[in-house]
Amino acid sequence: MNSVQIRSAERALSVGTWMIVGGAMLYSILTVTPLMAKHTDEEWDWTAPILPLVVDAAVVIVVRLDSVLARLGGDGGRWPIALRWMTGCMTLALNIADSALKKDLVGVAVHAVAPLLLIVTAETGLAYRRAITAALAAHETRQKAERLEREKAAEQQREAAEQRAREEREYAAALARVQREHEAALARERAEREEAARREERERTAARERAEREARERREREREQQQREREGREREAAERRESERREREAAARREQRERQERAERERAELLANGPVTEKLPEDHARKVVHAAFGEGLPVRAAADLCGWSIGWVSARYQELRDNAPTSPLALEGATS
Repeated sequence: MNSVQIRSAERALSVGTWMIVGGAMLYSILTVTPLMAKHTDEEWDWTAPILPLVVDAAVVIVVRLDSVLARLGGDGGRWPIALRWMTGCMTLALNIADSALKKDLVGVAVHAVAPLLLIVTAETGLAYRRAITAALAAHETRQKAERLEREKAAEQQREAAEQRAREEREYAAALARVQREHEAALARERAEREEAARREERERTAARERAEREARERREREREQQQREREGREREAAERRESERREREAAARREQRERQERAERERAELLANGPVTEKLPEDHARKVVHAAFGEGLPVRAAADLCGWSIGWVSARYQELRDNAPTSPLALEGATS
C-alpha cells in the first residue's frame, strides 16, 4: 500500500468518525434536553440544552486532539483517557437516564446505542490513527532507504560513466593529436600552394586594377567633359528663361500700369461730370459710387454725383468696405 492509499484511508476514518460524532451529538441533544427540562424549574427550561452541549463539546475536543496527537505520534498521558471515558460515560448516562427511570429496558438499550458507538468509535479511531501514523512512518522510512539506495547506485553509475568518459577523452585526445599533426603537415603543403596561387592572383589583380583604373579615369574625364557641356547648356537655358521671365514681368508691369492709368482716367471721367439733378441708371450709378469710393469721397458727394439717395450710396459703400481690401485690378474691373 502506498502513501496515497494510506492517506485516503485516514481521510475516510476522519470523515466517518466526525459523522458518528455529529450524529451522536444531535441524538444526545434531542434525547437529554427533555430529561433536563423535566428536572429543571419552569423558568429555567431554556437552559435544558446546555448540559448535553457541554458534554458533547468535551467529546469533540477529545476526538479532535486525539486525532492530532495520533497524527504527530504523541501521547497525552492519562488525563485524555480519563476525559474520553468520563465524557463517554456521561453521554451514556444522560441518554439512558430517562428510560432507566421509567424502567424501560428496551428504551435503555435503544438510547445506549449512540453513546456506546461514540465511545467505541473514539477508542477505535485513536487506535486506527496510531496504526496509520506508524504505517506512514514505516513507509516513509522504506522510501527514504530505497531513495538512498537509488542515489548510491546512481552515484556509482555516474562514477563509472565518468571513468569511461575520461578514458574515452584520453583516447580521443591521443587520436586527435596524431590527426592534428597529419593535418598540420597537409596544411603546410596546402598553404604553400595557396600562397603561390595568391601571388599569381595578386599580380593578375594588380594588372586588372591598373587597366580598370585607367579606363575609369578615362570615363571620368569624359563624364566631366559631358558634365561641363551639360552645365553650360543648362546655364544658357537658365539665362534664356531668366531673360524671358524678366521680359514677361516687364510686359505685365506695363500692362498693369496701362490698366491702372485707364482705370484712373475712367474714374476721372465718371467724377468729372459733377453733381446731377436726376438719378443715373443703376449700373452707371454703381460705377460712379465705386469711383468715388476709390477716390475717398464722402457719401454725400457720391450721392450728388449719381443722383441716388444717401442711404443707397451708404449701402454701396458698406458693400465695398466688406469686400475690402480691393486691388487696383478689382477697381478697374468694377469701373469698366
